[in-house]
Amino acid sequence: MTSASILPEPRWRRLPEERPRQILDAALAVFAERGLAAARLEDIARRAGLSKGTIYLYFPNKEELFREVIRGSVIAYIETAETELRVERDPAEELLAWMRGYWGWLRSPVFPAVHRLVSSEAAAFPDLAWFYTSEVIERAQRITCRIIERCMDAGIFRRMDPLVAARMLSSIFVTHGLWYHQRACFKRFDKEPEVLLDEIHDFFIHALRPDVLRGGSHV
Repeated sequence: MTSASILPEPRWRRLPEERPRQILDAALAVFAERGLAAARLEDIARRAGLSKGTIYLYFPNKEELFREVIRGSVIAYIETAETELRVERDPAEELLAWMRGYWGWLRSPVFPAVHRLVSSEAAAFPDLAWFYTSEVIERAQRITCRIIERCMDAGIFRRMDPLVAARMLSSIFVTHGLWYHQRACFKRFDKEPEVLLDEIHDFFIHALRPDVLRGGSHV
């Protein structure tokens, strides 16, 4: 809605098809505050303005709620990238588009909450840890590897293990993503998002140039 004078509908008047999104938003907020282990469906229902019984109409337990939060955010982005990867295009443009999308996910409010949950509670929820590893980390790495391989074939990057390069790119991005959400404490990262993306892209492109050898020397 564009008019500030138009107020949102009260929760109890929202359409039934809006409820899954309403529940997922509440679940993410409760997970971020309490953690997965301490979160209760009663708390999520209260946050969503619904009864606990209503949640069971859509989700059987909090573990499935967590999976659906991931499916609706980062996995949706990964699926789009996988579809686009089937179309051959300029590798340099493909890399930049992937990096821009990746950076957009890392800047979303969902990322720091999910990262904290996965980092701190994976051992207590091995099934969810496996789900996140297989459906997010490994799929994202496969996309990055394929794009890097295409850049190598085009002569943009030198030959190296694409998985190593993919891990390096992911490490740079995740670190900057965490810093971005704490930029009030890290003043040097208080830059426009596009500026930070340009810096990461420029660094990565130059680090893998064909004329750059091990140790940083040039051909």
